[in-house]
Amino acid sequence: MEEKSRSKGGCGWFVLLVVLAGVVAAIVITIMKISDHHSGSGKPEPVSGPPGAIDEKYTAALKVAMKFFDVQKSGRLEKNEISWRGDSGVKDGSEAKLDLSKGMYDAGDHMKFGFPMAFTATVLSWAILEYGDQMDAVNQLKPAQDSLKWITDTDYLINAHPSENVLYIQVGDPEADHNCWDRPEDMTEKRSMVQVSIPSPGTEVAAETAAAMASASLVFKTIDPTYSSVLLRHAKQLFTFADKYRGSYSVSIPEVQTYYNSTGYGDELLWAASWLYHATGDDSYLQYVSGQNERLFAKFGSPTWFSWDNKLAGTQVLLSRLSFFDGKNNGGIAMYKQTAEAVMSGLLPDSPTATKSRTDGGLTWVSEWNSPQHPVASAFLAALYSDYMLTSRTASISCDGETYEPADLRNFAKSQADYILGTNPMEMSFLVGYGENYPQYVHHRGASIPANATTGCTDGFKWLNSTDPNPNIADGALVGGPFLNETYIDSRNNSMQGEPSTYNSAVIVGLLSSLVTTSSAVKSFT
Repeated sequence: MEEKSRSKGGCGWFVLLVVLAGVVAAIVITIMKISDHHSGSGKPEPVSGPPGAIDEKYTAALKVAMKFFDVQKSGRLEKNEISWRGDSGVKDGSEAKLDLSKGMYDAGDHMKFGFPMAFTATVLSWAILEYGDQMDAVNQLKPAQDSLKWITDTDYLINAHPSENVLYIQVGDPEADHNCWDRPEDMTEKRSMVQVSIPSPGTEVAAETAAAMASASLVFKTIDPTYSSVLLRHAKQLFTFADKYRGSYSVSIPEVQTYYNSTGYGDELLWAASWLYHATGDDSYLQYVSGQNERLFAKFGSPTWFSWDNKLAGTQVLLSRLSFFDGKNNGGIAMYKQTAEAVMSGLLPDSPTATKSRTDGGLTWVSEWNSPQHPVASAFLAALYSDYMLTSRTASISCDGETYEPADLRNFAKSQADYILGTNPMEMSFLVGYGENYPQYVHHRGASIPANATTGCTDGFKWLNSTDPNPNIADGALVGGPFLNETYIDSRNNSMQGEPSTYNSAVIVGLLSSLVTTSSAVKSFT
């Protein structure tokens, strides 16, 4: 990943669409199940209903998007699905006598940055928990679980936490890495490590890693209870470490500011506590997100964008689940839900409080660096909120006096997905490998160098500067995307627009998983 300027902004939702006769039966069954479940009860509970008809477009896109996790894998590859990838980083962690060989490379480079990688794992877990039935319907649940475990397993995140107050948060030297252009299989540059600890705290990265492990523990709770318990133990310890020794890793370790500078850790503390409550049912975590921490960090009434750096909008949507389904409507939870609705109102283009920050083609706009990240992440949240409303039979939300239904939110989510997949003025898909017109010069070392080439650290730059398209297709890569004026320069040297990232894959997989069937009802995952 090249040096990026990060920004985050403020922003100002699915009654059932009966679109095909073949869908009606599934929808009716879903509603009947929900209605039967609610009758005579004052507390709505989430229920599983049969998914609607398969949407072939989003299914095809999801299958492509899932592949980028395989493209980014480090370590000894098992059942390798990417012909031009091989084993790499197998000695990562050896400097500290740890096995950190797995995990995933961050972007077009060979760095393992713990902060965005943990966010990738948390969002992928959330997508599996909410839409695992839909993933399963299109044979993508097992690949998603496998990709998640590649990050959280003993070969990476678990081993990266060797003691209660130590967490390794980076493998690789960014300066050395960015001075080379080589395949990960051939890299010879130094694989140094960075840690946070009591003397050098990193609350945001420790808390995000706690959220990743807590959410993943829910994913594996029934299929591997022992592994789930291990993840949860690490999550609890990391949260305690993050909270007890508060301090930003951007202050403790100033060199991280160049790549993943944190703008604060309060959002990660609330995010991690919310996931730990869902994973444990322990009321102390629910109390944590209220009271003093709520006053310090929640920023009620100030909608924000969901990203690797800011988890507030995600926290608000996640906690709104408790109001929709568990009858928790006390002051704090009600305020989280109220702010979540403000986020939704800001996203809806016709809302009185809609953000004006959009391209002419309708893509919400926050940053010229990695422009798809915020709209795709926001669309994922909108799809979730739409399905929460549908499942709990919530008819509408109010946006400054105007009412909007679940279908409005789902339509917004689809509009962002459709833009990314090619419904835009450039008629270009920004998801590599999907459609007929997608970027050919992706800023990605492995994709740009022939698999049989022999290169050292620097002579590989001829592949960066080559005028030929990439010899390898980085299937599933969600690139940095268009500029505000809806132009895209397809050049390997254009890292601002042409570099993909693993955390982009998490949010696009979440969004597409919500859309692969024409109707859905979320289920309880606690």
